[in-house]
Amino acid sequence: MKLLLKILVLACVTLAPTAQAQDEAPSQTLITNVKIWDGLKDRLTNGSVLVEGNIIKEVGGSVSAPGATLVDGGGRTLMPGLIDMHSHLCLQEGMAEGKTAFDQMAMGAFTAHVLLDYLDQGFTTARDAGCNILGVAKAVNQGRIHGPRLYPSGGFLSQTGGHADTGNFNDQPGYVDDLERHGFGYIVDDVGEVRRAARQNFRAGATQIKLMAGGGVASEFDPIHMTQFSEEELRAAVEVAEDYGSYVLVHAYHDRSVNRAIDAGVKVIEHNFLVSEDTIKRMKKEGVALSLQAVMSLEAFADPESITFFSADQKKKATQVNAGAKQMIGWAYKHDLLIVTGGDMFGKAYVGRQADNLRIIPKEIPGVTPYQVLKTATSDAATVLSWSGGMNPYKYGTLGTITEGGYADLILVDGNPLDGLDALIRDNVHFVMKDGAVYKNTLRP
Repeated sequence: MKLLLKILVLACVTLAPTAQAQDEAPSQTLITNVKIWDGLKDRLTNGSVLVEGNIIKEVGGSVSAPGATLVDGGGRTLMPGLIDMHSHLCLQEGMAEGKTAFDQMAMGAFTAHVLLDYLDQGFTTARDAGCNILGVAKAVNQGRIHGPRLYPSGGFLSQTGGHADTGNFNDQPGYVDDLERHGFGYIVDDVGEVRRAARQNFRAGATQIKLMAGGGVASEFDPIHMTQFSEEELRAAVEVAEDYGSYVLVHAYHDRSVNRAIDAGVKVIEHNFLVSEDTIKRMKKEGVALSLQAVMSLEAFADPESITFFSADQKKKATQVNAGAKQMIGWAYKHDLLIVTGGDMFGKAYVGRQADNLRIIPKEIPGVTPYQVLKTATSDAATVLSWSGGMNPYKYGTLGTITEGGYADLILVDGNPLDGLDALIRDNVHFVMKDGAVYKNTLRP
């Protein structure tokens, strides 16, 4: 509670962005005495960064700006704000909680707290991989709610009996699920229904579309070996996304589901933990990105008894995923896939640990360096976000790097993150700026 109150004060009162008259010059902030990791190169450089308004104006060794607000970094490392590529910001203790335990007003209130917590951890951007987040994303973009930049997928698209089918055992075909009515997910069972749901998500502000293409762990009706959606149905979603200039990501674990999705034109595979090395090679050849959830697969699923809202069957499926995860991740780095990282971490046991999704990778996968992992949550993540094309709500700067003309999404951390990712632990993140506004500053004057 003390942490939450601190975040609320920092984000909503003393440090929140303030209105500026149209005839005033943009405010300037000069961050000095820092070692800069730019999100691209495997080295740090000494220098300063000048922010003007919400854009990085100058990066160099001798930057000056009379009248600018000065931030002395004290020799710390300045780096791009982190990007989580698989968030479920409106989930709390499982997919069905907003149907069975709380109404959408309560779920929205919970979400607002999570948004502030992401900022406190140094995550200035999140790609939401499915839930009722489109209205929240609109409010964040308009400055009505404080939170990271959001790239929302909108409601999951799932077939009957798929990974997002959270209905009851006795539901009949054609039922209207409560979660579907609230835009949490859509149960769609032919090409026409897929097109309608995908268009509805884009209509309401989705930046990309998420489908459940195979069985999962945290669901009742879909065995993990299951393949979901026909190629024609998957292709229908891809065609809608392409018409909007965007792309499709899918939840999939094994060869059959992943390869069917690639056949249909899907650009990003989430999870992927049970595939063969041949499928990894195909992903590399065809430019398909991997979205990696390391804590859930390597840690949480190694101890599924700790996930209190899992059933006995879900715990068994988690154990199966854990057995294949380390091998798959090793192959992905071996073949130099385009890898992005996202926690898929929600619930009170995990939501505050987003950086651990990065920290665990070099500890568990031999030969993987902090530099490789850092790029998955900065510049490489920004590459995948750019695939949303014209649906990208952030068109006037770049993300994931410290470069002139980029958005001013910056964090200051203790130590050198290229030497070790413990630098990303929340208590080591002393300064957080998103879009030129300061949301956290624990630096001593």
